[in-house]
Formats: sequence, C-alpha cells, structure tokens
Amino acid sequence: MSIKAVIFDVGGVLMRTENREPRATLGLRFGKTYEEMDKIIFGKSGYHASLGEVTAHEHWQSVMRVLDLPDSEIDNIYTQFFGGDEVDYALIDYIRSLRPRYTTAILSNAWDDLRQILVEKWQIDDAFDEIFISAEMGIAKPDPKIYKMVIEKLGIAPEEMVFVDDLSRNIEAARKLGMHAIHFQKRDEVIAELQKLLGK
Repeated sequence: MSIKAVIFDVGGVLMRTENREPRATLGLRFGKTYEEMDKIIFGKSGYHASLGEVTAHEHWQSVMRVLDLPDSEIDNIYTQFFGGDEVDYALIDYIRSLRPRYTTAILSNAWDDLRQILVEKWQIDDAFDEIFISAEMGIAKPDPKIYKMVIEKLGIAPEEMVFVDDLSRNIEAARKLGMHAIHFQKRDEVIAELQKLLGK
C-alpha cells in the first residue's frame, strides 16, 4: 500500500530542547538537578494534565506548591524551564511541502494548552490537517486506543500511515497496529527515511 498520511509527535520531534542550560540553571535555584526539574514538571501532575484530568494551569499551580512559590511566578518559571526549547521550523517547512498530496497530523501527549501554542505562539497549525492532543482525548500514547482513534478519525488504514516519535515505546505501539514508524533522532535522517517510504 502507498503512504497517505504522515503523523508527527511534538515534544522531542517538532520542538526539542536544544540548550539544556536554562533548565539546569533553574534547577540550581531550587537545589535540583536537571533531571529532578524534569520530574517536577513532567511527573505525576504533568501526567494527569496530559490525560486532561487537570488543566495545564492547575498543573502549574501544583508545580508552584512543590517549589514553594506563589502562582504569580508561573509565567516566569514556565519561560525559564522551556527557555532552551526550539521549534524546528525547517522540519515544519518540509511537512508543509507534503501537503496536499499527503494528510499530515500531530499526535502528542500534551496538556490542554498545546493547541493554543501551536496556533498563536508557534503559528504552525497550518502545516497539519489534524491535531490530536492527549489532554483533549483523555488518553495518551502508548495506549493502543489513542492510535485507533487517530486511524478512525483520518479514515486511513494504518498500513498507509507513517508515525514519527522520539520514544521507542510509542514507536512500538504504532507498529503493533500496522503503522510504519520512524524513531526520531535527527531531522535529516527522518526526512531521508520518509522520502524512502514516500517513494520520492
């Protein structure tokens, strides 16, 4: 079967932490390592937010309690924590070039503020036909149900899809359902693999 759809993760693929220093510096302020700061932001509360069980704002309020800070510091901590993250606009341009021949989509384990970020801050929503966000769906990768929801919504057979993600467990879950899957490590490598699958 020929490929009809290409689906991308966000964190670690479309947006990546290219500079660890801002996050590490923030950790030093609280006597935490880089990894400990990651756990505070993406740990239990962050997981509940990715399932839509709490809002992104409620999650950040929980983070403030852990760091013993007032809610008025949320924006500052957010900005510092994500200060080393960069959107890969070159990859976004490549994705735009796939349309309209191929259906393009996002499938991301993310909080309920991601859609607004994609539209208003990064302004990349035009590169995608569909955007699937775990917090809006109430389920997250690598649960097979979320992939099945994407397959049903797109109306395309899994064998006709390519899924790009940076986590092995998410890649394996997609493959078990019959999707082609690419483990993201470097942009140029992923584009080269996609070109082969797309027959370009």
